[in-house]
Order: sequence, then structure tokens, then C-alpha cells
Amino acid sequence: MVLSPLSRGARGVFPMKINYHPKLKELARKLRNKSTKSEIKLWQFLKSKKMMGYDFHRQKPIGNFILDFFCNKLKLAIELDGYTHTFEEIAEKDALRQERLKELGITVLRFCDEDVMKNTDGVLQVIRCFIEDYEKRKLHTPDPILFGTVFEE
Repeated sequence: MVLSPLSRGARGVFPMKINYHPKLKELARKLRNKSTKSEIKLWQFLKSKKMMGYDFHRQKPIGNFILDFFCNKLKLAIELDGYTHTFEEIAEKDALRQERLKELGITVLRFCDEDVMKNTDGVLQVIRCFIEDYEKRKLHTPDPILFGTVFEE
């Protein structure tokens, strides 16, 4: 279960839960045990909060999908695409999947396997730039819980 964008409830603003299909949990475990070379390489930079202190998970079930990498706090999915993602049918499925994730408030960064293997620094820089932008937005966005609250002295 993952937290998604904020919603307003009877007790104020709180994170909504994103459920996932229970059958995906076992499939995600199998996928973690059969990682591609590019997934293994990128995971070395994301695991154990190595990426700027953020907690990433690999092969994370979200909704009806399994994401290659996911950070709940950033609402960031990282997808690594092999050569099959160049096929029209797969690319269309990827676009629909990305739209559904966007509806859940999740941003998707996509990289091809070759970039991860041959331009790792470039891939890592894109991820860092996303995080830096996120942190800047967070600093300049009023807290919805405090917004409009009058404090008495």
C-alpha cells in the first residue's frame, strides 16, 4: 500500500492510499530475483537511501502495475525500457500505464537499458535534478494543513 496525493476528509487533509492487486506481490518478488543488468546497475545507486537520502523500492506493485523503482515520498517511478519497448504495441501500453500513474500523482522517469549501462552518470543526473526540483517546490509550497490557519499569540 502506498500513499498518494493529499485529499480532504472529515478530519482535514490526509494522504490517500493506493492499493495494488494482491497477486502482483508474488510476481514482484519473482521479478526482483530475475533483474536485468540495467536494473541491477541502477539499484546500486538507489538502494539504502543512497540517492540523496530518499528511500526507493524495486519491483513495487502500484495499482495494477509493477514499477521497476518507486519512491513514495517523491511519488517517483523510474522505469527501465529494453528493446521491446520500441514496439508500437508495447509503447502504447506504456503510454496508458504512464497516464494512469499520473492520475495517481506519480511522475514517471523512463530510461532505456542502454543509457543506464553506457551513460549511468547522465541517468543519475536526471534523477538528481528531479529530486532537486521536488525539494525546491516543497520549500515554496504552503503546507495544506497550516494554510489558512490563524495562530493566536
